[in-house]
Amino acid sequence: MKHLSKILVTVMMVMGLSSHAQDSNNTWAISFGVNAVDTRTSADGGNGWLDQHFSQPFAVKDNWNVLPSVSYISVSKYIGDNFSFGVQGSVNKIDKYVKFDPTGTGYDSRGMKVSNPGDLMYYGVDASVKYSFMNLINSKVIDPSLHVGGGYTFLGDSSYGTLNPGAGLTFWFTEQVGFSLETSYKKSFGDREDANGTPDAPSHFQHTAGLTFKFGGKDTDGDGIYDKDDACPEVAGLKEFNGCPDTDGDGIQDSADACPDVFGLAALNGCPDTDGDGIADKDDACPDVFGLAALKGCPDTDKDGVADKDDKCPTVAGAKENAGCPWPDTDGDSVLDKDDDCPKVAGPASNKGCPEVTAEAINSINMEARSVFFNSGKATFKSTDVPVRLDAISNILKEYPNAKFTIEGHTDSDGSDAFNQKLSEDRANAVKDALVQRGTKVDNLTTIGYGETKPVATNKTAAGKAQNRRTEVVFIK
Repeated sequence: MKHLSKILVTVMMVMGLSSHAQDSNNTWAISFGVNAVDTRTSADGGNGWLDQHFSQPFAVKDNWNVLPSVSYISVSKYIGDNFSFGVQGSVNKIDKYVKFDPTGTGYDSRGMKVSNPGDLMYYGVDASVKYSFMNLINSKVIDPSLHVGGGYTFLGDSSYGTLNPGAGLTFWFTEQVGFSLETSYKKSFGDREDANGTPDAPSHFQHTAGLTFKFGGKDTDGDGIYDKDDACPEVAGLKEFNGCPDTDGDGIQDSADACPDVFGLAALNGCPDTDGDGIADKDDACPDVFGLAALKGCPDTDKDGVADKDDKCPTVAGAKENAGCPWPDTDGDSVLDKDDDCPKVAGPASNKGCPEVTAEAINSINMEARSVFFNSGKATFKSTDVPVRLDAISNILKEYPNAKFTIEGHTDSDGSDAFNQKLSEDRANAVKDALVQRGTKVDNLTTIGYGETKPVATNKTAAGKAQNRRTEVVFIK
């Protein structure tokens, strides 16, 4: 049993190293189970080399030495390119030792005899390099392998080295748990028996059957995908997205999903489209109503380019500048109010919707204006009916709200030229002020004074001078 303690210490040291070397996916494996030792190969006998050493390989009941308990343990490390390196410790008891002596007694027809050499304890410490064919055959379950290595065997009081070629086959139940079968031919480098015929350093086969557990892979987020293959190692995710999550389950991983918390459409980068108008809800100003892309997903019933929610006349096409309503034409002159300088008075478009000033209107204005008389030498009105005349002029001017007029002031010949010039200007302004007070637009009126230069009657009579003290209204445009 002293050698068993050595084996166990060696195995524990190797296992201890493994806890500090977990740097790739399940690079470490530990196996344990039952081993069988068969000394038939060292007995010779038979026809030819193969028959002498490798006949009766499955004479389990006759030739195999098996302990009915866990009798081997191994630890291995993947080193790359389908190769792994392992160390194995095993224990057994040799109570079936095969000899060849066709002239002796108790031997079978082949000259073989199986005897108990004294229940010799068997201990083995072996190291090997193994090559797995699982990737080559593209399998995830069946794992055939070949290995070669060497070891040291303790048999009773003797010990010796061996060269160990062999083969194995593992069936993986899961990614990390498998059932392993392995056989090694342990070629001895010593004498088969001592002088007393006791086994000393026989070559032998050792077969093992047991469970194998792979470990060492790191999966921080616990999603079943190892960190080195996980594009999102800190967040649990899905295999089809290399370990990245799809929170809303819409088939688009969160990193590429513009709406990762809401189930959406691939065509909209994972965002929903409640109204089915092809515009993601997050970009849709009217997410519950089918609308137009040009209006950020809002409808336009009257097709005037103004979204219904902003359209004050949603069922009648109108202008965007007028909140979606058609421009009014109050006076019905076919010139829209927005372009109509006279929206309440009908007029032609050529005059911006305002009526054109007629000759009759000019005559009427001037007939009234000539009846607006002034006191001699003053800019005050003379007759009591002047307000009536001014009212009549103002009413006519209001019919042409965009027409421009000049009010001319005139005097008789009494007084100096300078005095009369100033007086004519004052009289024109007096009429202008009176008309503005009556509602005429001030911007439509200008004034000019002509003094005594434009008489309409003789200044030699009182009646003629009265006619010259006057104002006239002239249409400009």
